[in-house]
Amino acid sequence: MCPACAAAHEPAERFCRDCGLPLVHAPGATAFEPLTEARERARKVRPQYAEGPLVRVAFARHQAEAELIQGLLLEEGVPSLVKRSRGFDVPDFLASGPRDIFAPASGAEVARDVLASTPAGGSIAGDGGGGGTPQWVQAMAVVVAVVLLAGSAAGVLAVLF
Repeated sequence: MCPACAAAHEPAERFCRDCGLPLVHAPGATAFEPLTEARERARKVRPQYAEGPLVRVAFARHQAEAELIQGLLLEEGVPSLVKRSRGFDVPDFLASGPRDIFAPASGAEVARDVLASTPAGGSIAGDGGGGGTPQWVQAMAVVVAVVLLAGSAAGVLAVLF
């Protein structure tokens, strides 16, 4: 029974169908269906974040990273959908290959805020995470390029003179 409008509900229902208030059942009351993994995930979703068309909120390099991002979003109540990025010729049964993470429009801003506040936020929520290369690696690449260029120039000069 709903505490606000006194409407009767089945024990398996989570929200009042008349006023939308979350239902809390008395201890010992059992639901008709056992709580499966899918139902447990669905219980974490906040209804206000589940409205509108799907929009792209993040990019993952592979399936494991995509599932991690989905878990972060679900902990904040934002539902999400993972799809393989377009243009990659990797069979669907493989976990490799980039993925796009989509969320409903009403939860997209919250999803981006959640991903930006994670320690690796710059590489998770970005369009590919290209800005995460440490500066010492960039400097080493420049040094190697200069040494190779200088060696090539010295070899050409030795042949000419």
